[in-house]
Amino acid sequence: MSNLLLMLMLLASPPDSVKNLQAVTVSARSGQAATSTQNAVQVDAAYLEEHFAGSLMQSLEGIPGVKAVSIGTGLSKPTIRGLGYNRMVVSQDGIKHEGQQWGDDHGLEVDQFAVDAVEVIKGPATLLYGSDAIGGVLSLSGNRLPWVPFEVSATLFGRTNNLQGGFSAHVAGRRGGFFYKANLTLSDYCDYRVPADSIQYYSYWIRLHDQRLRNTAGTERDGRLMVGWTNNENFRTDLTVSNVYARSGFFADAHGLEVRLSQIDYDRSLRDVDLPYQWVNHLKVQSHTTYQLGLASLEANLAWQHNLREELSEPLSHGYMPTPPDSLERRFDRHTVSGTLGLRIPLGESHELSAGLAAEHQRNRREGWGFIIPDFESTSMGVYALDRWAPSADWTLNGGLRFDHAAIAIHPYSDWYRSPVGGGDSAFLQRSAEAQRQFSSLTWSLGANWHSGDWIVRLNAGKAFRVPIAKELGADGVNYHIFRYEQGNAGLDPERSYQLDAGVEWSRGAVTVKVDPYFNYFPNYIYLNPTADYVEGLQLYRYTQAEALRYGFEAEAAWAFAEQWEVSVRGQLCRSRQLSGDKRGYTLPFAVPPSMDADLAWHYDWHGCGNLGLNLHAVAPQNEIVPPEKTTPGYMTLNFMASHRFDVRGGQLAVALQLNNLLDACYYDHTSYYRLIDVPEPGRNLSIRLKYEFKKQVKEPEL
Repeated sequence: MSNLLLMLMLLASPPDSVKNLQAVTVSARSGQAATSTQNAVQVDAAYLEEHFAGSLMQSLEGIPGVKAVSIGTGLSKPTIRGLGYNRMVVSQDGIKHEGQQWGDDHGLEVDQFAVDAVEVIKGPATLLYGSDAIGGVLSLSGNRLPWVPFEVSATLFGRTNNLQGGFSAHVAGRRGGFFYKANLTLSDYCDYRVPADSIQYYSYWIRLHDQRLRNTAGTERDGRLMVGWTNNENFRTDLTVSNVYARSGFFADAHGLEVRLSQIDYDRSLRDVDLPYQWVNHLKVQSHTTYQLGLASLEANLAWQHNLREELSEPLSHGYMPTPPDSLERRFDRHTVSGTLGLRIPLGESHELSAGLAAEHQRNRREGWGFIIPDFESTSMGVYALDRWAPSADWTLNGGLRFDHAAIAIHPYSDWYRSPVGGGDSAFLQRSAEAQRQFSSLTWSLGANWHSGDWIVRLNAGKAFRVPIAKELGADGVNYHIFRYEQGNAGLDPERSYQLDAGVEWSRGAVTVKVDPYFNYFPNYIYLNPTADYVEGLQLYRYTQAEALRYGFEAEAAWAFAEQWEVSVRGQLCRSRQLSGDKRGYTLPFAVPPSMDADLAWHYDWHGCGNLGLNLHAVAPQNEIVPPEKTTPGYMTLNFMASHRFDVRGGQLAVALQLNNLLDACYYDHTSYYRLIDVPEPGRNLSIRLKYEFKKQVKEPEL
């Protein structure tokens, strides 16, 4: 709760009140951040530059509890404490990002070079962000107010594993009350390399040309423009238009074994994108306004988003389906209109009341000869009230309530071809039936924070919920990219969670120790249950609900010594157990294995300033599985990082290097769907980023 209050205060405050964080900082020792009862991690643009690893989520993987579910080296999706997709919210400048986040085979439609800062909230945050925040929030900020008449930066970046090359440009400025920001990013990459000469898929050995996965190349084109006005005192408004376009291929050998059946020469080039491939375009228009009247403040956000995605593959007959007329396998056309309104009212020097409301409407339409989710419309509304009280200098208490109502209408769908039904006559098989569902929920949260001297102790408890999405309710089809047949359940109830989240931090001088345990109880957890059945040649996964427990912790310790050296160790453990259903006693599918990182860093001053770092990343074997899942062996990787900043011709040049999997180890990620066909993770990869930044300095306005 206090994170939203802090955000509202910062939006209404001059930028010199915002502290730039030079590294991952889990909690601050002063001001409002130290009074938060939630587990929140904040990083700034400097950290993202120094830890550039290809995608935004791969750059954030150093934060305990945060993981990128990668699709090769070009795409990745975020998870927090093992929960992702529609169990965590990606918020961009106060607006929930709405794409096709339920899919496993594409990343975030966000330009990572247009992000100024990131806040990661670990644990349920539905009180502030609504249904999908049952697992956490990734809050991206890209509307930082420029305070100089003109600033410009240019970034060159690349990676060796997939021979990526890219360019990003940024311009911003301010004249009086008018300000603007613009970003442009272009990127291309080729088929990525794995440390293996062949892989095995359904007892079929697939030889890899030059150790590269065929047809995994891609391209990305992003643009963003923000214009706004402020009176430097109590009012600010801005309008942002952004567009993200990405096109990438699917590993051809796995998608229906195209290499064996197709006439396409996939090995003729490393950079071409042949069938099967996907493209996605995300257009977003949003406005952001803040107004401060005395000590009270008001914030309003409005947005329209259009997410258009197509999957194309060679028209081949499967089962009873004849040869399709074209290559359009699936098309998803999604429109979202959303808005939020928040009010903060101080009730005294140590007492604040916040209230707000949020509304969203979605419309999704499908096309193509392959079916996976039906057409649908959904509408949701929520209202909340939060109270923050500091009875003394050491204590902060938070409490809040939220009520949500959601409705979803699912359209019927039948196959475009006839197939035997019930062992008798042929008919058009209905994949999805018409359905209308409504859901309501009351959620609550209570928290306390005690900070005194060297100690910070926090505790947060509450109830969260999540509305089942259209895919969980109405899916019925083959998902070749993930090598399974998925079937929904129209009778699913809203997912509920009761959580207890704690944190203890001790810091004295150059030593910091932190432990964050958590506990979640789900009376009706929704998940894709892997069965022993096969449909159309692929394993059947069926959406079901079960009583489940999830628990674990993150821990880290750091010691800065000899002024310029720092050593740190961090680890994370996440366990789960099903308490009901036919898989009672087992964990949940694709459970995150325990992991640990050890880091050694050297910070130096020489012709500027820089950092050198060595990281050992160790992951334990994952033997906690759900049959017929397979176990995954543990592994270790060695990684190296270097960054340096130079003053050059009135500007600054920043250089960042990240060398991952230094020893080219062959290992498997238990959470990757490529593990299902024995595809190892990418081999040795060097990421490099060069950024030149120039600002025309002037005296900042007095506020």
